[in-house]
Amino acid sequence: MTIVGLLVLLLIAGICGAAGKAIVGWFPGGFLASIGVGFVGALVGTWVAGLVGLPEIFAIRIGGTTFPIIWSIFGSALFVGLISLIAGRRRAVA
Repeated sequence: MTIVGLLVLLLIAGICGAAGKAIVGWFPGGFLASIGVGFVGALVGTWVAGLVGLPEIFAIRIGGTTFPIIWSIFGSALFVGLISLIAGRRRAVA
């Protein structure tokens, strides 16, 4: 994989992670956290889809690596929702 392919993959994972965070409505962190959430969401989403027996709906192939867009967003929302349930919301101290 080239450096450009890696950067494009990171960008797509960040967008999917940000979409998952937006669906849930809470998660601290910026774009780097969104990238991490996007990759974890891709793992969780494809795992859940495999358990249920659902096919890969929309995936992008970059440099020999397939990245599942829909399952990444679904898994990101599931992951962030679980984290927000465990951590809870913290109030800002003013």
